[in-house]
Amino acid sequence: MSISGRHFLQIPGPTNVPDRILRAMDRPVVDHRGPEFAELTKEILPLLKEVFGTHEGTVVIYPSSGTGAWEAALVNVLSPGERILAFNYGHFSELFARTARNLGYDVEEVPLRWGQELPAEEVEAHLRADDGENPYAAVLVVHNETSTGVTSDVGAIRDAIDAAGHDALLIVDTVSSLASIEVKHDEWRADVTLTGSQKGLMLPPGLALLCVSPRALERGTEGGAPRNFFDWRPIIRDNEAGFFPYTPATLLLFGLREALKMLVEEEGLSNVYARHRSLAEGVRAAVEAWGLRNLCEKPEFYSNTLTAVVVPEGADSDEVIRVARERFGLALGVGLSRIKGRVFRIGHLGALNELEVLGTLGGVEMALIESGVPVELGSGVRAAQQLFTRKPTEVAGDQDRAAV
Repeated sequence: MSISGRHFLQIPGPTNVPDRILRAMDRPVVDHRGPEFAELTKEILPLLKEVFGTHEGTVVIYPSSGTGAWEAALVNVLSPGERILAFNYGHFSELFARTARNLGYDVEEVPLRWGQELPAEEVEAHLRADDGENPYAAVLVVHNETSTGVTSDVGAIRDAIDAAGHDALLIVDTVSSLASIEVKHDEWRADVTLTGSQKGLMLPPGLALLCVSPRALERGTEGGAPRNFFDWRPIIRDNEAGFFPYTPATLLLFGLREALKMLVEEEGLSNVYARHRSLAEGVRAAVEAWGLRNLCEKPEFYSNTLTAVVVPEGADSDEVIRVARERFGLALGVGLSRIKGRVFRIGHLGALNELEVLGTLGGVEMALIESGVPVELGSGVRAAQQLFTRKPTEVAGDQDRAAV
């Protein structure tokens, strides 16, 4: 059955692509060796540095996905057989570790609960226990675990690495946080920060983006694994003139320029982060009003880009998702791997405002009721409305008090 009206894509990515960005990409393909494209490249790279929170880092772009960004981050700085410390606290942290293992690295994967953050003390303890004979060469961190809706404190993890006196590289996945939750590449002293184009940057899938520290660049020159396409050295060299050593995703880069104008130059990054925080608070208020549970265990680690909602015992989250899609044209994120059937995920990132969130929450309520999950119709929408209609200064004051 065809459903009229807008299709609500409320998965945690890919996200909705604004019409402005679609129009920016709707153009004839240009010569990627010509002056127009060179100017485009030179305009994009400085704006991306602002989004990554860096002055010292170097931005590298590949026509790939976040999975490709994982591989690029690893092979440029680590030699085969080197040891990596990884933590399993969600589907994507598990896959990141698996990627490293498949590439021939010696990965120690520490199991954690899915729903908890990556505790800084766990990182410090494992680094202090390192035997020193074949020390860890890198620590893998997923900043915002897309499967569980948990945002870990990367600054605290950096402090833990320093406290342990360890020299391991810090490699950070920001796929579902960059351009929605503040990323601080320089302040974290991250060595590689990576992301994809299809979430906070409001683009279709197809670009992998990395921010690389001077230390990581040096490691990439001296060592690393055998590599060709993902070798960032020729990309950085050619980018100086505005070009790439491969055929770039030209139309996506025109879209990226438009997205960066919207985020950095027009709305402003601080406002982007505040908007995501406010929308997330509305969704969390709705979940509480429904009497349901957020999979994230501690409020201080709630994600501002998605919420993983646990359904009651005996209910099936896949049924909620099916009803939402087939009856109301609402796409929600599924529970992945070991939490399949237990949670559904509401994405609230990218090009989004209060009215769209309220529409999403209304659709979720109807899908829950039709799936046999007892919630009070309108309760979640009302809770979010009450939060959204408070004075901005009042909301900001509450957030400041919560941070103390």
